[in-house]
Amino acid sequence: MWRAALTESVATACLMFSLTCSIISCLDSHQADPKLLVPFAVFIIAFLFLIVTVPLTGGHMSPVFTFISALKGVITLSRASIYVLAQCVGSLMGFLVIKAAMNKPAAEKYFLGGCGIMGHGGANRLEPNTALVLEFACTFVVLFVGVTVALDERRCKELGLVMVCVVVAGSMGLAVFVSITVTGRAGYAGVGLNPARCLGPALLIGGELWYGHWVFWVGPFLACSLYYGISMNLPRVGVGLVDGGEYEYDIVKLSGACFGGSERFPSLQRRT
Repeated sequence: MWRAALTESVATACLMFSLTCSIISCLDSHQADPKLLVPFAVFIIAFLFLIVTVPLTGGHMSPVFTFISALKGVITLSRASIYVLAQCVGSLMGFLVIKAAMNKPAAEKYFLGGCGIMGHGGANRLEPNTALVLEFACTFVVLFVGVTVALDERRCKELGLVMVCVVVAGSMGLAVFVSITVTGRAGYAGVGLNPARCLGPALLIGGELWYGHWVFWVGPFLACSLYYGISMNLPRVGVGLVDGGEYEYDIVKLSGACFGGSERFPSLQRRT
């Protein structure tokens, strides 16, 4: 287990360094709307790290994925606890490197790439309740779109590792895009999706990053709990026709069946 924990820690540190530096570069660019570059950076970097780490540890690098994996019984609670600790340590190491390398004005301007909702001086701050709703909703989107595929053994075999990583990374990019465009607040850095990522900068520079920090933990874990309850009731297989394999859903045939015509309703059953 220690090898997996070490891998999670190193991977999280590298992810934090790569992702944060890329996001700050996007925001510091001279594009008309630099925030729109961030989701693409998230997608590309997340995909690269997932395709490397999924075969090694499951590719968690976030307490969110670890928590839902524990709820679903993919990993044990003891392994989950060690993973979360390793991810937090990895996040701290990654941001220590960023703090040492980044110039002071940029570090102060972007709060070292941390998860903030206040902004400078609190002029453009986002209320914690609003941030909590966004964190919950965006995390749920990632779980419903990405994790539903990633934890489905049959779909994983059908799609292959590359496509599964594309789906998960794409869901993360989508969530980030929604979060940074829906509020229009300059002081909001976007959805966290990773409590460990938010913890590192808060421990290193503190201050305004601690304002509303709890939403980046509570929101994802509420989303995980709801997703777990819903996922237990999702259909395990698709629905298909058994009458000769024809799709008889057109409105004319259904209307005929309703009003006593010769057409009959298609018979549906679960695929085996």
